[in-house]
Amino acid sequence: MKRFVYTITDENGIHARPAGQLVQAAKAYESEITLTKGDKTASAKKLFALMGLGVKQGDPVTVTVEGSDEAEAAARREAFLKANL
Repeated sequence: MKRFVYTITDENGIHARPAGQLVQAAKAYESEITLTKGDKTASAKKLFALMGLGVKQGDPVTVTVEGSDEAEAAARREAFLKANL
């Protein structure tokens, strides 16, 4: 299992466009990818669940990746978040 924490810097938080991109990219991996904010957890492969977290600018999210391709999936999710959120 790979896990990292990222603090959202985008002034709009996790909004529709980057959330959609995150979901599409996550679906390319076999690993289960989840984002956790506070006591809420959502699959990175489900747009409405991700949007339901209500992540705002300044919120830390914990990304957990578990599965056969977890190392690559975690590295790419972290790079995506840094570049887009």
